[in-house]
Amino acid sequence: MTSSSTRTACTSCTFPSHTQFASAELVGAIVAGEFDRAQDPAWQESGAATVEDYARWCGHLCGATCLRMALGGSGAEAPSLFELRDGALKFGAYTVDAEGEIHGMIYAPAVEYVREAHGVDAQVHRELTVEETGALLDAGRVVIASVHYAIRRPHDPAPERKGGHLVLVTARTPDGAGFHFHNPSGTDAATRTADLPVTRFADYFAGRGMSLTPKG
Repeated sequence: MTSSSTRTACTSCTFPSHTQFASAELVGAIVAGEFDRAQDPAWQESGAATVEDYARWCGHLCGATCLRMALGGSGAEAPSLFELRDGALKFGAYTVDAEGEIHGMIYAPAVEYVREAHGVDAQVHRELTVEETGALLDAGRVVIASVHYAIRRPHDPAPERKGGHLVLVTARTPDGAGFHFHNPSGTDAATRTADLPVTRFADYFAGRGMSLTPKG
């Protein structure tokens, strides 16, 4: 796995690398359960109103982080993470049930939100192969893909199940045999902005997601 920040689907676009946790250097400890996210010293940079709101939601915001990266292509001013959370909530892309459990990102209302609030063309893909993902990239789109969170540990055995986490796929690798993507819960630079062979990416890919045509 290698790090890169310049290979993108849109030849005129570059995409920032953001994490769903405000302190990128603490992601590893947070996802390992070794650090309390409520103690994140940079929580205010997320745009959350309170540290309690931040701590409750940040673990669920991989999708909103992907949207933030996609909207921030070519240096565009993107909303803060929690501004996107608030907008997605209004459209039903995130929901909270009677027991207080958070659900999302839900693709159809997320696509509606992106179209209506940000003027970006977006589409739901309830069934999506890696070949179709590559074709979307070739057409200048980026793909928010459902993968298993273990994608940040590609040297470990493949997980038994797929999905449960979202990454932003921005391009094919130069040799055409892999995908370049940004992972909101990557634990270091090499797993936040990464490449994987298509065959290995498929080990984590749940075969669904949404695509956007970035501005730029």
